[in-house]
Amino acid sequence: MLENFSGNPLVVAALRQMIEGERIPHTLLFHGPEGIGKATLARRLGAALLGDADKIEKDDLSLPHNAEMLAEREKLASDQRAQDPLLLASHPDFNTFPPDGPLRQISIQQMRLLKERAQYKPLRGRFRLFLIDQVDRANEQAANSLLKTLEEPPDHLVLVLTAGNAYNLLPTIRSRSVPFYLAPLSPGEMQSFARERGLDHPERRIALAGGSPGAAISIDLETFDRRRAAMLSLLAAGAGKASFSDWAPVAEKLAAARSEKLEFYLKPLYMLLEDILRLHAGSDGIANEDIRPDLEKIAVAVTFPWIRNAVHRADELAYLLRRNIQKSLALDALVVGLQAT
Repeated sequence: MLENFSGNPLVVAALRQMIEGERIPHTLLFHGPEGIGKATLARRLGAALLGDADKIEKDDLSLPHNAEMLAEREKLASDQRAQDPLLLASHPDFNTFPPDGPLRQISIQQMRLLKERAQYKPLRGRFRLFLIDQVDRANEQAANSLLKTLEEPPDHLVLVLTAGNAYNLLPTIRSRSVPFYLAPLSPGEMQSFARERGLDHPERRIALAGGSPGAAISIDLETFDRRRAAMLSLLAAGAGKASFSDWAPVAEKLAAARSEKLEFYLKPLYMLLEDILRLHAGSDGIANEDIRPDLEKIAVAVTFPWIRNAVHRADELAYLLRRNIQKSLALDALVVGLQAT
């Protein structure tokens, strides 16, 4: 099952040696960029240890039936979600605990359920494998509850944690995990992946994916372009290349689109800022080549401190996503903050 995984051959080889040597750590931490395949690799590891790969793959959160279920759970009241903690278990010995609710968090109720289920013996074979996907979205209570399981795991339990940034986790969780960093794929690897999957607009998808095969598959180019246009308008106003009145109608449209979460706009915002930084520094190889003239106008108008401040403010927005901040007010504040730089 591990042979068909795209990229990171050294990580795959290390896992294969662990399996062949029957030396499986109790807790593994797969960390790296979004869409790099961390949860996919966890499922492949589960299939190698438990069998029944088809059942395990039913837990893939990108599958339509799972995406629909997650969207429906976002509509539930918080107490309803707490009474029925989110768990996917198509395979009896493979459980997936993904982020839940509109704020996409791992809850303490989920970690209590994990602790309870961890005591059950495998129905067949030697192991039970639990995947905690995006464990860096666990709140403080959930993280502390998980830590109790990590301190004294049953002999049969294998925990796989995934995280975008390992250093967003409690040091005590990191210290009890065997870490594996999954790096972005090289351009050659991405091109091979795109050919194998028969992706449309492969060059553009590769440029926007940043080495993440999952992003290359899942990105909706039309939706991305619409969100990117909004963030380009924001940065133009913040850089003084457009007025706040030019930004205002864009902000009104964003406020009216209630289903459009703020987090959907952060990725195009970061990508635009990276391209502006490259152009400001005289580098090449930008991701958004099709709007180079617009980006160049901003790049020549701003300073490096302005770019640094923009990235810092974007980081603040990313942090505040878990506080359920209002989208339109947050973006308006970002524009005003950049204009004052």
